[in-house]
This record gives sequence, C-alpha cells and structure tokens, in this order.
Amino acid sequence: MKRLFDIVVSLLALILLSPVMLVVALLVRLKLGAPVLFRQTRPGLHGRPFEMVKFRTMLDAVDSNGQPLPNAQRMTKLGSVLRATSLDELPELWNVLKGDMSLVGPRPLLMEYLPLYTPRQARRHEVRPGVTGWAQVNGRNALSWEQKFELDVWYVDNRSLWLDLRILLLTVKKVLVREGIAHDGDVAMPRFRGGSHHE
Repeated sequence: MKRLFDIVVSLLALILLSPVMLVVALLVRLKLGAPVLFRQTRPGLHGRPFEMVKFRTMLDAVDSNGQPLPNAQRMTKLGSVLRATSLDELPELWNVLKGDMSLVGPRPLLMEYLPLYTPRQARRHEVRPGVTGWAQVNGRNALSWEQKFELDVWYVDNRSLWLDLRILLLTVKKVLVREGIAHDGDVAMPRFRGGSHHE
C-alpha cells in the first residue's frame, strides 16, 4: 500500500509541479550555471547505493589547494531560498517514482556514514529513505545527530500509512514557517563523526 501511495502521489506531483520545476531549473542554470542537478550516491533500503538527484544550491568554488570552500561561502542567495522552501528537493520525486526512495522515511545521508552507525542507528536503513521524515517534522537540522537517529528508528518501529499522511501534512506546515533549516547558524548539518556506543 505504501509503495502504491508513493507511485501515485509522486507521479501526480511531478506532473502538477513540472512548471515550478522548470522555473527553478532555469534560475539555477542562470545563477549557478551547469549542471542544474546535484547528483550524489546515497544509501537506500538496506544500505544499497542509489543516485539521488536535487537542484544545485551551491557554487563549485574551491580554495588555492583545490579543496571546496566552506558551505557558507559556496551558498548563494538562490540556494538559500531553494533550501528554505525545500524546492531543491523536488527532483527527488523522480527517485520516489523509480523506487529508490519513499515520500516518507529517514533522510538518505552519505555513504561514508554507514560504518559509523551503532547497530541501533543502522536500523534507519530497514525502510526506504524519504523525501521527508519524522525527524524533519520534529526539528530537522536543529536536532543533534543522535536525536535525528532516535526519531528515525522510532519511525521504523511505528510506520503506517496514517503516520505518513501526518508527516506529509506537517512537512507542508514546516516549509511554510521555515523551521529547522539551519544548524546553530550553519547552512547545513555538521558532518557525522560517529554515534554513541551505548544502546
């Protein structure tokens, strides 16, 4: 039932939001250049890798050593708006339609985090990753990593279609009031360095 719900809603959303996505794509192309989409390998169900797509929000600026500049220096005004409104996430609807992701589930993080999880934290991969999730409507980037993972595991244990509907409605509310976008003044979460080893 959840997979059928994902297919129907993501397909309808892609059709209805196609004009919005076209405008965003044009703005990204004009302001940030090519490519318009940001593609990155992320862990999906059971940690299997897939290519996640989003609209680009940052410049590809590097320092004299060829290393990427800090997020705050690469973030553009357009990118800040896209992140604040979650418009940068719209291409992920294609990932949902393909079956890589679900509309609701733990957010797909970086592949390099996989060996850093405690056994409990790793349970977040027992379900497909989501465009939005229980952690996103309960604090998003204002939460610590440990708090996010606890919420992810709670979702895994309590998931249902009704809970997904509730999360989707709360997501709309959170986007409108723009809560939890930044973490302690940064434009993104700090890197995860490893979980607590107590259960």
